[in-house]
Amino acid sequence: MTTLPGGAPSPRLSTSTTRTETEPTMTALHEALAGEAPAALREYRPGTAPAGVIPQQRSVAVEEAPAAPTAVPAPTPVDDAWSRFTASRCAKAREVLILHYVPLVTAVAGRIGMRLPSTVEHADLVSYGMFGLIDAIEKYCTDRAVKFESYASSRIRGAIIDELRAMDWVPRSVRTKARAVDRAYGELEATLHRAPTEAEVAQRLELPVSELRAVYSQLASVNIAALDEMLAGSDDRPGAATLADTLGDRRADDPAGSVEAQETKYLLSRAIECLGERERLVVVLYYYESMTLAEIGRVLGVTESRISQIHTAAMGRLRTRLRDAEHA
Repeated sequence: MTTLPGGAPSPRLSTSTTRTETEPTMTALHEALAGEAPAALREYRPGTAPAGVIPQQRSVAVEEAPAAPTAVPAPTPVDDAWSRFTASRCAKAREVLILHYVPLVTAVAGRIGMRLPSTVEHADLVSYGMFGLIDAIEKYCTDRAVKFESYASSRIRGAIIDELRAMDWVPRSVRTKARAVDRAYGELEATLHRAPTEAEVAQRLELPVSELRAVYSQLASVNIAALDEMLAGSDDRPGAATLADTLGDRRADDPAGSVEAQETKYLLSRAIECLGERERLVVVLYYYESMTLAEIGRVLGVTESRISQIHTAAMGRLRTRLRDAEHA
């Protein structure tokens, strides 16, 4: 037994003492030492741990409930088709797989078609991609840790690109040059804020101007368009505008020019009718009969110089009348 300050004995607590036996003793101890005990003991309250002591959580043995058995998902028709096709190369299972993955082909063809001109039909791209899908189904191994969609997407895309390259009549080298020229032209236009010259484009591509012009001549036949292609913004209804509608026919008469020529002839004929008899005769023989001034002089019985004077006076009167008719 130890002696606390003030002469009060400090009882030794047994570890086997219960809480009901300990509480009165600790209460009396707290009242006896309220004035002389250290701060740690003065702050002590029955039922709490002294300062500096961390109470440990009681370990309670909890019986874990047995885990519920994991439900095994039922195989889908696609999984069944893969199993039958892998085991026996069943034609019906192959057909089921092809029909199931058709939307994948449509999606891949749509992404590729966004970067192609409008002349390439989406249905053609889908038909090209079907060959890639069939090839992917034939060569896919189900025991590999690769999803079929990821594997088939690359095969479908490759089949579409291979078919487009096979049908393209322009060599790939020319296509590469076309992309390089377009890229250089766009970069210079964005930098200079104007259309670049041939010398600037050639300097950008590190080519001489003569070689750049040769590239231009090769690129002239790269881009082609169908004359029956609908213009942008036109509907597919009958009578919509096509590219052929925008091309001019050099053999056809210009409507505006035809109207203007008819009006000029009408005004000229009215002006000639207002001339004198000799002036009108000289104009008709000179311009409509294609006679020379000497021949007209012999017809009228005057000299060639006199016919020239009459012609000059007639032209002056005609110009005046046509000018007045234009301003009228």
